[in-house]
Amino acid sequence: MKRSVPAVLAITIGMASATAAPAVDPITGRASIVDGDTIEIRGERIRLHGVDAPESWQKCEDGDGGSYHCGKEAAFALERFLAASRPTRCEILERDRYDRFVGVCFRADGREINRWLVESGNAVDWARYSKSSYGGAQRAARTRGVGIWRGTFQLPCEARAEHAKREQSC
Repeated sequence: MKRSVPAVLAITIGMASATAAPAVDPITGRASIVDGDTIEIRGERIRLHGVDAPESWQKCEDGDGGSYHCGKEAAFALERFLAASRPTRCEILERDRYDRFVGVCFRADGREINRWLVESGNAVDWARYSKSSYGGAQRAARTRGVGIWRGTFQLPCEARAEHAKREQSC
């Protein structure tokens, strides 16, 4: 059976597109805060890639003998940061085990949200995923004693084991 060149080309293109991984367009819109490292835009939950913030129930020591809800504080700080320059745009990298999108997000003025969370001391570098791209930001926040670094804290659950391998204490 003889096929025309256009028919063979159409079959080839169809096979190639069926095997290619689907690309996810950036998600842009007004972000609402789920917690210190997860936002929601247009009904889609987005976990911020490479960072781990304290859980909303988590308490940290403030360095003066008191404690505070550092997870809630991280979420409130993120809300204030996003409100300063809207909308939020997220470049999607993958889906996680909870079926959330995972991405690197930016404010309208171009500031990277993931990096800001670590720079401001509201999250830690989750090096397993970030490939330590936020390590310098974390060292600077720790040196300045900002956010969770102003006192003592237990690392967020997901980052605790790998952080213990890199450093002896917080």
